[in-house]
Amino acid sequence: MKGLTVAELYTLDETIARGIFDGVTYPWEVLPKISNFILELGKTLPEDEYDRIGEDVWIAKSARVFESAYIHGPAIIGKNAEVRHCAFIRGNAIVGEGAVVGNSTELKNVILFNKVQVPHYNYVGDSILGYKAHMGAGSITSNVKSDKKLVVVKTPEGNIETGIKKFGAMLGDEVEVGCGTVLNPGSVVGSHSNIYPLSSVRGYVPANSIYKRQGEVVEKY
Repeated sequence: MKGLTVAELYTLDETIARGIFDGVTYPWEVLPKISNFILELGKTLPEDEYDRIGEDVWIAKSARVFESAYIHGPAIIGKNAEVRHCAFIRGNAIVGEGAVVGNSTELKNVILFNKVQVPHYNYVGDSILGYKAHMGAGSITSNVKSDKKLVVVKTPEGNIETGIKKFGAMLGDEVEVGCGTVLNPGSVVGSHSNIYPLSSVRGYVPANSIYKRQGEVVEKY
């Protein structure tokens, strides 16, 4: 389905991870590849721009990382990014240039494009967030189904089998997620869409839409 493809969701010039999407149709296909990609990319980062900290953690010299934040490798923190108080990065994470990882936010197996904001009490796991995507306070990705079965992406044109057990959300460029929202496993939100606060999102939300509640999605004007 066209709206769910990498080309429709993301501006690839806005991520250091552009190469991981080569030859890929759907963005979730790269989730199992993030760890190895970081390890290879990290070796190529210029030493005058990035510091290598501990085991397989590369932090841009211009980034601001609070002392209370914890970063486990492999991870890359991009230029001018900010990782705030008590942020917990569990590994396999790329934080884009100018991105914000906020107070008590947890990341795991993710790609955050440039200028993404997950600034307040967010959990983002097994997910990809496009350029300038923003998750409101307390909004999270739920990345494993309660029955532990493989995740299926539900669309109006039929279901897409992913073959993946852990899959949170794919958010396109400039998606706005309201406070307290849960993005259920296999959620895909098209670029420039807005999600109302306190929503429970499941399946595909088209680009340029406003998600009010399940079954009530309207086009933005």
